[in-house]
Amino acid sequence: MHDIDLILTLTGGFAAALVFGYLTHRIGLSPIVGYLLAGIVIGPHTPGIVADQELAEQLAEIGVILLMFGVGLQFHVREFLAVRRVAVPGAIGQSLAATVLGAVVFHGLGWSWASGIVFGLAISVASTVVLTRVLSDNNELHTVTGQIAVGWLVMEDLFTVFVLVLLPAIFGAAVATPTDLVAATGLAAMKVGVLGVFTLTVGGWALPRLFARVADTGSRELFTLAVLAIALSIAVGSALLFDVSMALGAFLAGMVVGRSDFSLRAATEALPMRDAFAVLFFVSIGMLFDWPGLVESPVLVLAALGIILLGKPLAAFTLVVLLRYPLRVALSVALVLGQIGEFSFILATMGRDLGVLPGNAANILVAAAIISIALNPLLYRGKVGIERWMERRTPRMTRRIRARTAPDVQAEPPLPAVAPEWFHAVVVGYGPVGQTMVRLFRENGIDVTVVELNVNTVRSLREQGIRACYGDAARMETLLEAGVAGARVLVLSTPQIRGSAEIVRMARELNAGIRVIARTEYLRDCGGLCDAGVDQVLSDEVEVSLAVTEYIMRDLGATPEQIDRERARVHHTLLPPSPPGDGPD
Repeated sequence: MHDIDLILTLTGGFAAALVFGYLTHRIGLSPIVGYLLAGIVIGPHTPGIVADQELAEQLAEIGVILLMFGVGLQFHVREFLAVRRVAVPGAIGQSLAATVLGAVVFHGLGWSWASGIVFGLAISVASTVVLTRVLSDNNELHTVTGQIAVGWLVMEDLFTVFVLVLLPAIFGAAVATPTDLVAATGLAAMKVGVLGVFTLTVGGWALPRLFARVADTGSRELFTLAVLAIALSIAVGSALLFDVSMALGAFLAGMVVGRSDFSLRAATEALPMRDAFAVLFFVSIGMLFDWPGLVESPVLVLAALGIILLGKPLAAFTLVVLLRYPLRVALSVALVLGQIGEFSFILATMGRDLGVLPGNAANILVAAAIISIALNPLLYRGKVGIERWMERRTPRMTRRIRARTAPDVQAEPPLPAVAPEWFHAVVVGYGPVGQTMVRLFRENGIDVTVVELNVNTVRSLREQGIRACYGDAARMETLLEAGVAGARVLVLSTPQIRGSAEIVRMARELNAGIRVIARTEYLRDCGGLCDAGVDQVLSDEVEVSLAVTEYIMRDLGATPEQIDRERARVHHTLLPPSPPGDGPD
């Protein structure tokens, strides 16, 4: 019976998440809204199929671990330091402001101070998924606004990790006096410090060597298994040996792997599993939603929305303005942070497990998340209108903000200009053909990036000053890292590439104008590659046929014209017709 419950929970959870995630995506909302709605539909408080809530929560724990591992994997110290002047004080200041506001408001509505503080912490954290999606949709991910917002979220994530460590120390034991609180906090900090040093030193030495041995086997399954096993093992070991949250251990494991040569491949090979389990995490949160309980507490939902949609953005806007950034940057950062997401639920789940949050806290959080995530893209698109409204209603304040803006941040920096003759090529595979292509490109002053699955080859190329990416070209993240979105040419130099047609389709999605040259072993694969959008297909069977034909014709004393005519006949007989419009540029 338990096996049936597991299958029903997985099937119902994924199927409902697919349907509602697709629908919300089609109407321009974040799929997270759909996942939460899916949890409501299959939850115990709505008619129809009812999934096993306990099983869903256990599976969601894996999603939390992999989610935190992904945060650590993508944490780049240099990018964070570039905006530290505004991200560090801004994120901490806004989180504290939202926490204090939440504590005061919800204490006034009848909750305890402890419940108000934990709930305030939960609604102080924005969703990374929603924020990056909104910025990408508005082409502002790589602007000053995008850099500040992403750095802000990194700091919020770090602050959340710190809170996840402290909550069990504060509320998990009987802390009777301030001395006990200080002692518990100090002990927790010491454990975190020891875990951090151990993971970053021992793990930093051992994990790259372990990954290198696994990568040498050439097995994708073993590499994926290694990433998952390491993430889960360090997370569980952190909880058992150091008595800290599994989320922190997973974050540190991600940081260690992210500093190695295997970071890109770990992200592309294993983290799709993270996305699947993260979906179950949101579904499990939605299953907590209780309609009757919500009807009984509409004031609490409105209070939470007021803090998320007004309190948090106002605090962020004030802090960015005080740090002398332009009005529009301050507005943009404030608006994009006006929502909650994954880490809000992680904090709330821990608060519930510790017995701090009341039973209706999950209802309030789910309702506030759905509404804030749904409204966030719409509010962000209206920032220009809000700016104009401010100019009309508060002209003195807007003039003062513009007058005190720091000279070095007056406006968004222009994107780097690209010379018309600039040329970038991406070569997948570094066998004999790939080596020839790279040499040819470099000798002609063409910037080239190599995508390879042999880590030793990647290291050797980097030592020679050649840009190389270690990862699977069949993953969108690898193509992005290699620069396909801005490249002129993509060369698939080896016929053994798995999913060549899918690589071409993804490359066309990233860059419709890229010229693609692909090599295939068998003639039968040429048609599929042409249908996928390849400009020029080179088949080993055809090239061997041409070489043998030319050799025999020369041996028989044929003239150059006869040889060319026979080569054209072989081409016409064996090769599929070229795509419309194909030909030399």
